[in-house]
Amino acid sequence: MTQRSLLVRALWFVFVGWWATPVVVNTAWALNVTVVLIPIGIKLINLVPTVLTLAEPRSLSEPESERGQRSLLLRAIYFVFVGWWLSLLWANIASILAITIVGLPIAIWMLNRLPYVTSLYRFHG
Repeated sequence: MTQRSLLVRALWFVFVGWWATPVVVNTAWALNVTVVLIPIGIKLINLVPTVLTLAEPRSLSEPESERGQRSLLLRAIYFVFVGWWLSLLWANIASILAITIVGLPIAIWMLNRLPYVTSLYRFHG
């Protein structure tokens, strides 16, 4: 993939990223609570850093992505009792921080960790 310039990413953030990110976050959350549409909601959560700043999508290789993960059962239980509501709160706080210059670095850090907050999913790579 081609690396996007800092200028392009900054312009994207100023004109699109700051308002599109809360839309994507809340759409993902709404899809996640339907249970049936969780796979689409999770895909959207994984795209949040890209929507915010055009950050390169995370690359995952199957064997590597499963290494070091908590069990699927534990992650599902966590999602049902904690992840669904904590991820909504986490992502919306990050979205608010993203519209301030001082809060932007914290927002990016938070949004990069959104998959873990949602379902204890760890990215490698």
